Amino acid sequence: MVPSVLHECGQKDVKGIVLITAGYKEIEDVKGEALEKEIKEIAEEHQIPIIGPNTFGFVNLTDQVNGSFTYEFSLIKKGGVTLISQSGGFCHLCGFLAMEDRLGMAKLMSLGNRVNIDFPEAIKYFLEEDDATRVIALYIEGIDKPRRLFDTIKNAKVKKPIIAFKAGKSEKGDSASRFHTGSLAGNYSIWRGALRQTGILEVTSAEELIDTAKVLDICAPIRGPNIAVLSGQAGPGIIAADALEREGLRLARFSSETQEKINGLLPPVAIRTNPVDMGPAWYSPETMLNILESVLNDDNTDGVIFIAMFASANLKLTGRMAGLLHEVEPFKKPVICCFTAPPGVWDKDIEGMDGQKGVAILHSPERAAKAMANLWKANIIMGINRWKR
Repeated sequence: MVPSVLHECGQKDVKGIVLITAGYKEIEDVKGEALEKEIKEIAEEHQIPIIGPNTFGFVNLTDQVNGSFTYEFSLIKKGGVTLISQSGGFCHLCGFLAMEDRLGMAKLMSLGNRVNIDFPEAIKYFLEEDDATRVIALYIEGIDKPRRLFDTIKNAKVKKPIIAFKAGKSEKGDSASRFHTGSLAGNYSIWRGALRQTGILEVTSAEELIDTAKVLDICAPIRGPNIAVLSGQAGPGIIAADALEREGLRLARFSSETQEKINGLLPPVAIRTNPVDMGPAWYSPETMLNILESVLNDDNTDGVIFIAMFASANLKLTGRMAGLLHEVEPFKKPVICCFTAPPGVWDKDIEGMDGQKGVAILHSPERAAKAMANLWKANIIMGINRWKR
C-alpha cells in the first residue's frame, strides 16, 4: 500500500513523510529491496523528503512535537542534545536512559533505512539550522557513502561537539547490521581513523554517550587536564582519583593559598590534599560550597568532581546545597557531581540541581571521571570555545 499512498501524498503537495513501515531492504527478500527502490523513485518524482522507512520516527522536544509511535518520549527533559540514530531501538534505549539520567534533549531522530534522508542531511541541518541543538550524538551501524558524512561535517559553517557510538565492529555485528537497516558496517579500523580525523569523539557504550553528551551540553569548556576531587567520604574520592589518572587526566596540585583556605575550613582529622575528604563538613553545606569555590578559583584546577554519599548525618545536604547554588554565579569550569542515596531520599533535590549553574550530576565516580576525560578530549579535538555556548 505504501507506494500508492506516497503518490497521493505527492499529489497533495505533502512536504515531508515519516515512513515507519518496515519490510524493505533490511529483510532477506529481493521484494523488499525492489519496494525500497520504488519508494525512492516516487520520493524523487515528487521531491518529498522521507525519514525511514523502518523507523520509529522523530521527537522534537524543543517544540513539543512527537512524530513517533512512543508517546512516553514527550516526557524527556528539554535540553540541547540531539540524537541521530540508525536504529529506532537505540533511540529507545537512549530515550529511556535520558529520562533516568535527567539528560536534556532537543531532538531524537531514527533514520532507519535512509531512503533519501541520511546522516549528512540530518547532521547539516542540526549543525547549521537548529539553534536548540548544542551537542550532536550519533549511533552509526554503517552507511553506503561514509565520505559524504565526513565531508559534510568538515565543511559545516557551524561547529558543535559531535559524539559517535559506532556499532557493527565485529564480523557478527557487521552481518547483523546489514540485515537491520540494510547497511554494511565496514572495516572498523578505517571508521575509527575517519572519526578521529573529522573531529568526532567516539564512545563505546550507551551510558558513555549519555554522560558525555550531558557534560558537553551543561558544563563549561575545560581548559586543562588538572582535576580536583572533593568527596564526602574518602573511598569514593580515591576511586575517582584512580579513574581520572587511568583516563589520562591528573590530580590538580592546589596553590598554597587554596590549600590554606581548605586547611582553615576542615579540621585536622580530614584529608585536605587532593582528593579532599570533606566528611567532617557533612553538617555544613556552606563549608562544602566554600571549598568548591576555593578550588575552582585556583588557576591550578581545570575541573572538579564533587562526590557525596548519603548518611544520616547529611540528610539535608542536597536540599541546602540546591538552595545555595541559586545564590552563586554559573561556574566557569566544569563541575561534575555524584550524589548517591536510597531511592526517594535526595531525588527531588538532585533533579533541581542537575544542570543548574553548569553542574552535571552523574551516577558514579567512575562515570564522572570518564565524562570529564571526554570533555578534555573534545577540547583537544575541537579547540577551546569552538562550539556554540
